Amino acid sequence: MKSSAAATLAASASLASASGGSKNELLLVGTQTTSTSKGIYSYSFDEATGELKQTGLAAAIENPTFMALAPGGNRLFSVSEASDFAGKDGGGITGFNLDRKTGHLTEINAEPTGGPGTCHIAVDHTGRCAFVANYNGGSAASFHVSDDGHLSEAVSFFQYEGHGPNKERQEKPHAHRVTLSPDNRFLLINDLGLDEIHIYKLDAKTAKLTPNEPPAWKSAAGAGPRALSFHPNGKWAYCVTEMTSTVVVLHWNAEAGTLEAIQTVELNPEGYKGETGGCDIIFDRKGRFAYVANRLHDFMASFTISETDGKVTLIERTSCGGKVPRHIALSPNDRWLLVANQVSNNISVFARDAKTGKLADSGKSFDLAAPQCLVFA
Repeated sequence: MKSSAAATLAASASLASASGGSKNELLLVGTQTTSTSKGIYSYSFDEATGELKQTGLAAAIENPTFMALAPGGNRLFSVSEASDFAGKDGGGITGFNLDRKTGHLTEINAEPTGGPGTCHIAVDHTGRCAFVANYNGGSAASFHVSDDGHLSEAVSFFQYEGHGPNKERQEKPHAHRVTLSPDNRFLLINDLGLDEIHIYKLDAKTAKLTPNEPPAWKSAAGAGPRALSFHPNGKWAYCVTEMTSTVVVLHWNAEAGTLEAIQTVELNPEGYKGETGGCDIIFDRKGRFAYVANRLHDFMASFTISETDGKVTLIERTSCGGKVPRHIALSPNDRWLLVANQVSNNISVFARDAKTGKLADSGKSFDLAAPQCLVFA
């Protein structure tokens, strides 16, 4: 643990003030609504101090465990991670108009997703297509979005079949994440249950998906690919495996729509045998550093990224500020890293050194029941 954590926080706050003073940003937080949370909450985030202030319940909605902001920033789409939605089996997807001044969300319409446990959502670069992954259902779907934000019924729907080698965790497919390629030509779907990333060609005019050739990238057996993010330069993709807790660096062939593994890095310290769960990965705006959350073992791992081949090197492991981190985000000015800690019911805010990539070992904590997703709007 760093003894200079408080000093790092103070220095970062001073730097923020010196470079333009306090600026408040709108943050939307999705939650699990099985306890006291009621839906999506709006916050004001002070970029000079790292302080969070809740401004209200933006929208009452069941289990909005993941959200996606559409291009332009005035429309938000959320999943409802449920087993039944609007009287139909499976989860749901809801579109909202966002009032950026108040943080309030006004529902446009909602559609069933065709599978239970809808856990992730993405919107394409045009704002005219939305996609969901159904974890419990082992399926994925695409939706067209009209000019006024209305969601269509599912345009494409894929029900996966099979299982992985882990009989407890991979007894069937588990679609976990939907990710657009940088050029908006492909959609990639992480499947924890099948140890695959399914790859589809996207018709952005209609939201129709067509299997690519080859149709998938295969991870190591039993790895459980959970998260996927493209580097800002669009050349590399980074997959976080949940069950083996690794970061797999992948070369992305944008023309063919294919992935090739070039490096695999362990998240846990050598010799660690306890519970673990690789969770999420993000990058700073310049693409020099990567940050990965690990659940159950509950830590953040910071990495440098090679400018030549995209490979990563561990800087250090630090606190996530709570228990079971579900999602992480960098503030718009890249000076703060936020962690949604589900089980400890808090959002942690850590100062970040832009030169070294290091995070303060301790940060500020803000109470919220079962936070799941952090979206700066």
